[in-house]
Amino acid sequence: MSHTLGIRQAQKQKTRQALLDAALALLEEQSLSSLGLREVTRAVGVAPTAFYRHFRSTADLGVALVEEALGSLHPMIRTTVSTTGDPEERVARAIDLIARHVDGYPAHVRFIARERHGGVQPVREAIRDQLARFAQEVKAELAKDPVSRGWSEDDLLMLAHLYVDQMLSTASLLLEALEGPEEERADRTRHVTQLATRQMRLIGLGRQHWLD
Repeated sequence: MSHTLGIRQAQKQKTRQALLDAALALLEEQSLSSLGLREVTRAVGVAPTAFYRHFRSTADLGVALVEEALGSLHPMIRTTVSTTGDPEERVARAIDLIARHVDGYPAHVRFIARERHGGVQPVREAIRDQLARFAQEVKAELAKDPVSRGWSEDDLLMLAHLYVDQMLSTASLLLEALEGPEEERADRTRHVTQLATRQMRLIGLGRQHWLD
């Protein structure tokens, strides 16, 4: 009995993941608000009624995609603001981590960039909640740095949000650079990297002198 239940559970999880993957592929060309569940189930090859065994609605599926896209990023986000290394090394490490993530998960980056301000409220809220968690985690890392001595909790959180927003902006710009004409990609990527480096340096300089 338990073996049979295990097989059923594995099949259910496989179908659920297939629905998520199909939705993510379809969302390459459209927003979540225009996505129909019949499109998703047709792509997977299951009946529309099967959709409701896994998700209550396309909005619910979108929230699951947010968790898939952002849930695993918490360790990386903390690493980008780690207190180890000098400021230049930290900036280079942060941008490299972001670039590698964009290269490995472009569809997830595109989905978050599009739906962060999209028309599906539960998904917007899910993204907002994940980014708030990122900010709290970044804040905890920043608080460990001697440079943060004397900072208020509110100011540390404000700085954390600046870093999180900068990471998202850099990821979106890198994605655009990678999707441009092939002969221009190297130059566009270099430009984004240089811009992100300068912006991170500016945030760092402001941080050093905030309490002056």
